[in-house]
Amino acid sequence: MILILDLGGKFSRFLGRRIRESKVYCEIVPYTYSVEKIKAKRPEGIIISGGEPNDIVSIDKLDKDIFKLGIPILSIGYGADIMLEYFGGKSTEAKSSRYNFESIKVDRESVLFNGLEEEMPLWANRENVFIDIPQGFRPIANLNGGIVAVENRDEKIYGVKFHPEIDSSKEGKDIIDNFLFKVCICDKKWDMEEFIKDSIDEIKRQIGDKKALCALSGGVDSSVAALLVHKAIGDNLVCVFVDHGLLRKNEREQVEKVFRDEFNMNLITVDASKRFLDKLKGVADPEEKRKIIGEEFIRVFEEEQKKLDGIEFLVQGTIYPDVIESGMDGKVTVKSHHNVGGLPEDMDFELVEPLRQLFKDEVREVGRLLGLSEDIVNRQPFPGPGLGVRVLGEVTEEKLKILREADYIFRDEIKKAKWDDKIWQYFAVLPNIRSVGVTHGERTYNYTIVLRAINSIDGMTAQWVKLPLELLERISNRITEEIPQVNRVVYDITNKPPATIEWE
Repeated sequence: MILILDLGGKFSRFLGRRIRESKVYCEIVPYTYSVEKIKAKRPEGIIISGGEPNDIVSIDKLDKDIFKLGIPILSIGYGADIMLEYFGGKSTEAKSSRYNFESIKVDRESVLFNGLEEEMPLWANRENVFIDIPQGFRPIANLNGGIVAVENRDEKIYGVKFHPEIDSSKEGKDIIDNFLFKVCICDKKWDMEEFIKDSIDEIKRQIGDKKALCALSGGVDSSVAALLVHKAIGDNLVCVFVDHGLLRKNEREQVEKVFRDEFNMNLITVDASKRFLDKLKGVADPEEKRKIIGEEFIRVFEEEQKKLDGIEFLVQGTIYPDVIESGMDGKVTVKSHHNVGGLPEDMDFELVEPLRQLFKDEVREVGRLLGLSEDIVNRQPFPGPGLGVRVLGEVTEEKLKILREADYIFRDEIKKAKWDDKIWQYFAVLPNIRSVGVTHGERTYNYTIVLRAINSIDGMTAQWVKLPLELLERISNRITEEIPQVNRVVYDITNKPPATIEWE
């Protein structure tokens, strides 16, 4: 495995994906990770990854003893600055954060660039270079005469000022592969078939002959988690589908049909819509809503546990982006996921999270290998808190009804236009605003619907989809004509980052 010490910014997420694409397992951990914990992980290599210095908080907490472990290290971006400073070197301070693909000349005698072109385009800031190379290191790449990569060959320590992990950089991927396979001597053992086998063994060890509840939503994450656990413990798994009143139109019926009728799973449906809406009454803060929904989920499961007797484990479809965005060991939280940040401290279950280390595309691959249909494997990602975080502000039955209809129309028109297999995720949002409009010649003061459609590989980054204007017009006309409480439709054209996929 490779251990990535995350110094901040978005680059570590890109890096993790590139490494796993090369069939090498990696984990992203915060820069505060101790040397003792690193030793316990027994990594083949360490990558110190970070963006600009202003991304970093309390960098003195990085344990510099990692450079004494004798483990190969690749330091990227600001991580290379820290490394060089530790060994007595120095870098320039860039006046701007402008990155572009720059033509960089490399020394192919270095193992890092072995077998690659002598000059290649790499994502770099031309103002940010090394100016003082410490003893034991030598320059191995330059940009317009400025040194942008160094190595200590004997210690297998490397530092680069460019970012090879950018997903559109083939040359960068080759550099990462050289570090993995020529420096760290990793094996290509990370694949989903091996993951399935290891996961089933681990689940058997964790649960044994006891029983488990699975929080089944019908989405790909919980579906794959349920199948993995079912393969491990068979009929000792009880799946519980909670109708929290925050579902999309016709969703409950679809879930029951697929998992009860087609997969013949032991499925219990709990109608808890009233209790969820009662708990959410008057609550507008998105973090508080997520935590309320997460806790209420657990309370429902605890009640089912008492009815079923002897259930000690709760299965959840938590995936790696959930873990990262919810904060790692004290890192800044983007938002709490109900699978991670919303769990109450006094819950009575031991968690089983077999997908916790997987990105979304990896989960889909596991689903296919387990025999899930493409309809389920490619099902739209849907947040655990459901429409509770797509209704901005206080959640009411009226708002939910409006959003369900708008979302249904959006999805219906996308499917009719045969765009459904071209988009990773698309949905409607009901912001907590009203605006003036005109309907049948009379003034209205009604709701606005926001449409969002994005493409992504793993949910860590996303690009908005350029839908045809004619299609958007048709969707807007249907929504405003069929839903009298809506008089305005807008389209979200923001990528992630800077935005997140969901609005709350």
